[in-house]
Amino acid sequence: MSETVDYYLSLNSPWSYLGHRRFAALVDTHRLSVNVHPVDYAAVIFPATGGLPLPKRSAERQAYRLVELERWREHLGVALNIEPKFWPVNEVPGACMVLAAGQSGGGAAMALAGALLSAVWAGERDIADRATLLAVAGECGLDAAALMAAADTDEMVKRRIAESEQAVERGVFGAPFYIYKEQPFWGQDRLDMLERAVGKA
Repeated sequence: MSETVDYYLSLNSPWSYLGHRRFAALVDTHRLSVNVHPVDYAAVIFPATGGLPLPKRSAERQAYRLVELERWREHLGVALNIEPKFWPVNEVPGACMVLAAGQSGGGAAMALAGALLSAVWAGERDIADRATLLAVAGECGLDAAALMAAADTDEMVKRRIAESEQAVERGVFGAPFYIYKEQPFWGQDRLDMLERAVGKA
């Protein structure tokens, strides 16, 4: 039986984007199972844990964020639009589609989450647009119409809120956030430490 990682992310987070491909490789290498949680940081997690959305942070913190994004883009050698055209974006429809994809297994949810993150941060695509969401899901080889129908329900919206509240209870406060054997790892720059913990197990 494979070990499981709970993966908390935001489609609006460049750090989630920067870490996603490497996390997916870690998952494949160690044959891990993943529970993908595209939770609500702005309305649920930040208010409960003392976090601030970007516009409310000091000018110094906002400026340093841009410096760090440039550094990580160069370090990882990945495509990244530091100030993408469609951002911040209403991530609720896409997040609910990721949750719906997760009902058929973590692999589909991981693939869709990665594709949506890439759409925002590298592709200059508007994932608040239904046609874009359908296109991205289809590019992942998923049944886009079925996912959209499953996502576009009050039940799925409520599930996302519930998972966000559970995230707070588990100590989640930033994105991306990984929990493995009840050990918390915050940030894509902690993936080496997560892999070390997995290797010890």
